[in-house]
Amino acid sequence: MLVIAAPGQGAQTPGFLAPWLELPGVEQSIGAWSELAGRDLVRYGTTGDADEIRDTAVAQPLLTAAALAAASALGLRQLASGIVAGHSVGELAAGSIGGIVSADDAMRLVGVRGEAMAQAAAIEPTSMTAVLGGEESDVLACIARHGLTPANINMTGQIVAAGTVSQLAAFAADPPPRAKLRSLQVAGAFHTSHMAPATDALKVVAQAVTVADPVLTVLSNADGAVVRTGQDWLDRIVAQVSAPVRWDACMATMRELGATAFLELPPAGTLTGLAKRALPGVALLALKTPADLDAARELIAAHTDR
Repeated sequence: MLVIAAPGQGAQTPGFLAPWLELPGVEQSIGAWSELAGRDLVRYGTTGDADEIRDTAVAQPLLTAAALAAASALGLRQLASGIVAGHSVGELAAGSIGGIVSADDAMRLVGVRGEAMAQAAAIEPTSMTAVLGGEESDVLACIARHGLTPANINMTGQIVAAGTVSQLAAFAADPPPRAKLRSLQVAGAFHTSHMAPATDALKVVAQAVTVADPVLTVLSNADGAVVRTGQDWLDRIVAQVSAPVRWDACMATMRELGATAFLELPPAGTLTGLAKRALPGVALLALKTPADLDAARELIAAHTDR
């Protein structure tokens, strides 16, 4: 059973899109998606510097476009079976690969999502801090004590706390026992109540999106559950903007469903690292450049019914 995973914000690096544009038709697709998302993704993905592509309104459509381009190169929408999941904004690419929405609608959604989340983040200084190690109960209790939200629960020993800058400063001065803290270079407290205005904005545009029921097994960040209908997926995508990401629950579902291989779409690496620890015995492949496509095709052929 193959898992296809789309990474979330923070995975992007300067110039990562450049080699993908050399594939036939990819630059044209990215150009068209740029129009839908309202950002010049070809420029940002090739010559944009780290600060430019850290901008939420840029990073989110850039990541979605990259994942969709790689998925198209591999023909992933034609698979007869498989599990698809995305981390945070990666859920939009995952939904398209899983047959719920068109690539164009995914890009329209992510354009609004990224811009709305950037605007919400500008209302008040907020940020996120990774908590590495410590007992989970101690970590969650400490996060709650400081009025923060466990915005990402990625796996045992890796939780991301989010809230105001002042709350995070107090958290750093009074951390959970036996845990290490690492401040993240992000523009705001994503997946918390601070993103409520973005949820409202996405809800409006979602009303014009046509959805179908999934043709692959699509997992939700909300709780790791298998999404059964297109409308349920869309409702969850809207709510997920201001709700925690439970990637740990997604990986638990992958194990329960008998995952044997894990393919991470570009810009790959982060989710493969988590899977290496959480999914022992599963074949792993981080699809970083087109040079990895042949290995990806071999992995797909060995772990699907296509």
